[in-house]
Amino acid sequence: MTEYTGRGDPARSLELLWGTRKRPKRGPKPGLSVERIVRAAIELADADGLAALSMRRVADQLGVGTMSLYTYVPGKAELLDVMLDTVLGEVGRPDAAAGWRAGLERRAREDWALYHRHPWVLQVSGVRALLGPNETELFDATLGAVSGIGLSGREMVLVVSLVAGYTRGAAQGAVEAAHAEQRTGVSDDQWWTAREPLLERYFDAERYPTVTSVAASGAFERPDDGSGVAYNLAEAVDAFEFGLQRVLDGVDAFVASRRPEAGGG
Repeated sequence: MTEYTGRGDPARSLELLWGTRKRPKRGPKPGLSVERIVRAAIELADADGLAALSMRRVADQLGVGTMSLYTYVPGKAELLDVMLDTVLGEVGRPDAAAGWRAGLERRAREDWALYHRHPWVLQVSGVRALLGPNETELFDATLGAVSGIGLSGREMVLVVSLVAGYTRGAAQGAVEAAHAEQRTGVSDDQWWTAREPLLERYFDAERYPTVTSVAASGAFERPDDGSGVAYNLAEAVDAFEFGLQRVLDGVDAFVASRRPEAGGG
C-alpha cells in the first residue's frame, strides 16, 4: 500500500518539520520529545514496514501510553512526514565544486543507500513535496550541482528529477530482491531449482531465437562469487550501476547540446 505525504494537518506538519513548536516554560520536564518519538517510529518501520506502524506500536516501543504521544505529534500522518524528512537528513549533499556529473552520481548513490537502510521510504509516494528542512536543503544542493552549466531552471529540475526517479525505480527492484527470501521463505537457488527442469519442457529454441542466442552467450549464467549475496540482488546492483552511467551519459549529451557551439553553422 502506498502512503502519501502531507495527509495530516499542514500547519502542524510544518510546525513539526521545522521545529517551531514552543515547549512549555513551566511544569515538569517532559519525558518524551518529538525526536524520540520519530526515532522509535523509524526503527519500527525499518524492521516491519509502514503497514506495521501505528501510534500504539510507537508508544509500546517507548514504554509509554498511546495518548501521551498526541501531546507531541497529532497523528500518524504528521509523524510520517517528520520520519521521512529526518531520514533525508542522512543523505550526503552533492558538492557543486566536484562538477555536475560527480554531484548527480553522489546523490544517486546516497539515495540508493538510503532506500536499503530504510526500505519503507519506497512505500511513500514522492509526488508531493514534504516542504521540510532536510528535503529542501537536499533539493537545493542537488540543483546547485547542475547550476551554471547552461541549463534553464526548468531543465535543471527535470535533470535532477530524472536521476532521482531512475534511482528510486532501480532501488525498488533491488530491495524486493534483497527481501525475497525473507518474505517468501524460498531462496533464489530453491526457486530456480524448482523451475529450470520444468521450463525445459515448454521452452522452444526456434520460437525464441534471440533469447536462445543471448542465453548461449552466457548472459543468464548465475556466477557464484563466494560473497553469499543472492544472485538477484547482485544482478540488481549491476543493473543500477550500468543504468546510472547511461542516464548520466544522456545528461552529458543534453548538456553538450546546450552549449552555443553545439548549434553548428
